[in-house]
Amino acid sequence: MTTVLRVEGMSCEHCVRAVTNAVGALPGVERVQVDLAGKTVTVAHDAAQCPVERIAAEIDDQGYEVIA
Repeated sequence: MTTVLRVEGMSCEHCVRAVTNAVGALPGVERVQVDLAGKTVTVAHDAAQCPVERIAAEIDDQGYEVIA
């Protein structure tokens, strides 16, 4: 499945790398795409292995706020 999350607080390439690396390391995640301008993180993942709540928690742990 593909999930698009709106994320506040990302402003630079460091933010992109932090979110991409952290979320990409979760089990079941196939692809992570961060759009700074659109303030979104798109994640292709296996919902059984990695539910949306776990992805959102990982982004929060990196210091960014998941809005939706």
